[in-house]
Amino acid sequence: MTMTNTVTDLPLLRMVAIPRLAQGGKWRVETMRSYNNPLLLWFTRGQGRITVAGLTRGYGTHNLIYLPSRTMHAFDMGAGVHGMALFLAPEDDLLLPGHHVHLRVREATAQNEMTGHLDNIQRELDAARPGRDRALRHHVGLLSVWLERQLVAVGTGETKRPTAAVRLAQAFCELVERDFRSGRTVADYALALGVTPTHLSRVCRETCGRAPSEIAHERQLFEARRMLTETRIPVQDIALSLGYGSAAYFSRTFQARTGKTPTAFRRVG
Repeated sequence: MTMTNTVTDLPLLRMVAIPRLAQGGKWRVETMRSYNNPLLLWFTRGQGRITVAGLTRGYGTHNLIYLPSRTMHAFDMGAGVHGMALFLAPEDDLLLPGHHVHLRVREATAQNEMTGHLDNIQRELDAARPGRDRALRHHVGLLSVWLERQLVAVGTGETKRPTAAVRLAQAFCELVERDFRSGRTVADYALALGVTPTHLSRVCRETCGRAPSEIAHERQLFEARRMLTETRIPVQDIALSLGYGSAAYFSRTFQARTGKTPTAFRRVG
């Protein structure tokens, strides 16, 4: 059986309108997931809530969110939300911060600069001109400089030590991202983190409004949906790759949470 990566593989560099991320269903943005690619989200209109590494916060107009590769996240997206999502090359993690960033960009000059960087990248992506790859690398480099200057100018609280609850929720999400295919239970994760399942549940509900079992199941379910819609891997192989004991149990669980059997979901997806 050929296995896929534990996170979604994408072209090395692409940019899409944020509403297009939900094509095929809101599960594509509202369910906990991650990507191999670093992701930059630039919201130009609307508001909602985003969960990153176990912490939920609000976002709004002229908010920038940067997520290093393999960062588990999800966000709700109403009809009025607009902006751009820039999927970067995995090696761009070296140019950008090693942690996730949430910036509220209030100055008009900085807002225009950010829009300009994205416009330049989009123009290069749209045109097959000589030196395009080199130009894109330079534009991404300039964007990284802009982000570094913004962090210096306005700060993000990243220099402050997070609370114990946030650290625990983040550690839990990192473990889930690493091991969601293993079939580990919440009790297993709690044991690995040196806390009780009750304490872990209380912390996750406090930081992101989700139970730890919901976070783990969402991540597993996103991968199941992705594999059903983007690959032709047999259902029984998907079940085994995600840690389910049998295809029948996987099908029952999938249908209970989505309203469709895996086969029916694949057919309409």
